[in-house]
Amino acid sequence: MKKLLLLFFAAISLIAAPKFLMPEDAFKPSAEVNEKNQIVAKIEIAKDIYLYEESIKLEVPSESGLVIANIESPKSIDHYGDMAYTTSPTFIIDLEKNADISGVKEIEFKLSYQGCSEQGLCYEPYTDAFKLKIDTNKLSSSKTKALKTLDVKKEKSQNKQTEIKQIDTKEKSETDMIADVIKNSSLWVILLTFFGFGLLLSLTPCVFPMIPIISGVIVSQCKNEGRCKAFTMSLIYVLAMSVAYTIAGVLAGMFGANLQAALQNPYVIFAFAGVFVALAFSMFGFYELKIPDSIVSKVSTTGEKKGGFAGVAVMGFLSALIVGPCVAAPLAGALVYIGQTGDAVLGGAALFSMSLGMGIPLILIGTSAGKFMPKPGEWMTLVNAFFGVTMIIIAIWMLERILDSTITMLAYSFTGISFAYYLGLFDSEKTHHHVKKSIAMIIFIYSLALFVGVLGGSSSMGKPLEVFKASASSSFVKQTSSHKEFKVVKNIPELDALLEENKGKKILIDFSAQWCTSCKELEHITFADEAVRTKMDKFVLIKADITENTDKQKALSAKYGVFGPPVIIFISEAGDVIDSKTIVGFIEPEPFLKHLQSI
Repeated sequence: MKKLLLLFFAAISLIAAPKFLMPEDAFKPSAEVNEKNQIVAKIEIAKDIYLYEESIKLEVPSESGLVIANIESPKSIDHYGDMAYTTSPTFIIDLEKNADISGVKEIEFKLSYQGCSEQGLCYEPYTDAFKLKIDTNKLSSSKTKALKTLDVKKEKSQNKQTEIKQIDTKEKSETDMIADVIKNSSLWVILLTFFGFGLLLSLTPCVFPMIPIISGVIVSQCKNEGRCKAFTMSLIYVLAMSVAYTIAGVLAGMFGANLQAALQNPYVIFAFAGVFVALAFSMFGFYELKIPDSIVSKVSTTGEKKGGFAGVAVMGFLSALIVGPCVAAPLAGALVYIGQTGDAVLGGAALFSMSLGMGIPLILIGTSAGKFMPKPGEWMTLVNAFFGVTMIIIAIWMLERILDSTITMLAYSFTGISFAYYLGLFDSEKTHHHVKKSIAMIIFIYSLALFVGVLGGSSSMGKPLEVFKASASSSFVKQTSSHKEFKVVKNIPELDALLEENKGKKILIDFSAQWCTSCKELEHITFADEAVRTKMDKFVLIKADITENTDKQKALSAKYGVFGPPVIIFISEAGDVIDSKTIVGFIEPEPFLKHLQSI
């Protein structure tokens, strides 16, 4: 999805032929001291510019005797897979003294940041310094470890008072697949999505024991009073159940930062993945997780003794507490997402919506007084298997952040092949389950493609066989020319040496950085295209790596007028830069191929 969004905006940028802003126009940082003796730092960004949260750092000189005690930051959003600010952020910094100083002191406050344009250009990291006067008499003494530099992203995870969410942009902080699917969605989309999850949860065997509870009690309460009261009591049962989930959601929202911090630990990730696998094996029938009959009987008896609506409400609340641990996998996913938002109101609303979805079948069954109660059979066995495989997939997905992609892709492949076998793909007996076999065949083909892709060195789940296409092109390229791989340079002398060595040849220089998302897309999409690679045979390929942003790399960028990657520069046989052919930002394979043909 991230790649599709990036390609979409890249295509728009090509059509509109945008003119990229200079850094001083894209970013306008400022800093001042307010009446509360706090530093107020702001980075005003132009239209279609965004800032990476991870890049923002605030610094005071250690020799000043002052330290950063706290920071109040705005919320960032998920932007193409990275946490970023799409509007001008303002940071309010509290200072403390860690030395015996007094009076008004002038300090040099530094603000570091890095951002990109929506059109596909990433600017270099910048640091601006501001002279500020601080009245140290109004500051308290620091009782904590001195901090000269404060990372905004890390501070968010440590400061609950700011009521903002912790983000780790190097590894996505989403700790389950549910959070990843609905992240950054609108309120209604989130509520509807959780409602859909609830409907799916209602199909799990863990919810099945609730059916005889509700149907039995409602039948005993309603007797001959008609379906109207049966519907009302069923609704009360479900609403009471929803209250239990809402309370859980509110608690997760209130303590979300701690939950998210705990789930970043690799040991915790392994533990959670183990829980998912354990639940999966229970779904496969290796062992059974069920509510003891004695508990079912007690809950039902409690409802009857309480009598009327109050009794049904108590029963619904208790039922939710019983079922909750059983559906730990999907429920945990919902709670982790709510923990990430740090929003107690949204947490309660989302879980309330999910529990309503779980309750729809219960309302229907309760209203019908159990007449339409589904009976166990082959369909329930398939439901068990489906959710078992789903839990294994989620476990593998969680491990992607700490295991090599080769291992996780193999795990996905073996899981898919096993599921296809379970669905009867290789059964020789004639069967009328054509739909099931068709689904099994699709799963098997994709899983086999993953396995073959891994053998070829692929790391793409979306296009596992694309590596062979690129490899074939690369093999052909190596046979026809000696200049088909990029030679990396990091400073002017290294580049000048290569230019001198290749005088009289067409040269392509790709200014790139590891922190540049568009650069990665350019490498994996455009440069990997077979036709593009073949056409690039005519050029000497040089990659100017400006990842570290050292003084030498800054000088290299300045020499060629590059103020942010990706930028592709072409040099003619005469040794001159062809300014009219310079490409700034991401470009698709087809237009890039036409561009190469014009040089």
